[in-house]
Amino acid sequence: MNEYENKKDHSFTVKNRECAALDGVTDVDAFTEEEIQAKTDYGALTIKGEKLHIEELDLSCGKLKVNGKITALIYINDGSKKSTFRRLFS
Repeated sequence: MNEYENKKDHSFTVKNRECAALDGVTDVDAFTEEEIQAKTDYGALTIKGEKLHIEELDLSCGKLKVNGKITALIYINDGSKKSTFRRLFS
């Protein structure tokens, strides 16, 4: 079975590192001007930057639009799969 089966499609588009549009967002856990933490069916996504601003958030459609200076994008798995280290010592 494919691990991504039955999950909402997710896409991420960045224009000039100043404007980002995301689809497939299921929640936004936290946000500041330096960091936005969003969730997707493919794991958590942290957007780091300066003067970040959520321009649009529509969770019913899964859309998120962000403005500001984007300096990093970090995906973190949803935790359903443990790392090799955790499997060995848990």
